[in-house]
Amino acid sequence: MLGIRLPGVVHAKQFLRRSSTWVNIPGDVPKGYCAVYVGGDTHNIKRFVIPISYLTNPAFQDLLSRAEEEFGYDHPMGGLTIPCSEDVFLSLTSRMS
Repeated sequence: MLGIRLPGVVHAKQFLRRSSTWVNIPGDVPKGYCAVYVGGDTHNIKRFVIPISYLTNPAFQDLLSRAEEEFGYDHPMGGLTIPCSEDVFLSLTSRMS
C-alpha cells in the first residue's frame, strides 16, 4: 500500500484555491501545472512552472510545509514561494521527473 501524506496535499489544495488569481493567467501556465517562486531572499527569486503531480511527492511536501511555516498563505509575491535555494529546488525536481 502506498502511503500518501494527505495533510500536505490538503495544504497545497488550500493554497491553490486561495491563490487562484496567479494560476489563471491565460496561456501562462498550462493545465496540469502550477507556478512557484523559488529563492532564499526576495532579491533572488525565480519563477518555475511545475507539474501539479509534484505536490504529492513527500520531499516536495516538506518544501510546502517550510513555505507555510515561513510565509503562511498570504505572501506578497502573490504565489507559492518556496524558501530554498534554486540549486536545491532544481536538484529535487530533477529527481522527481
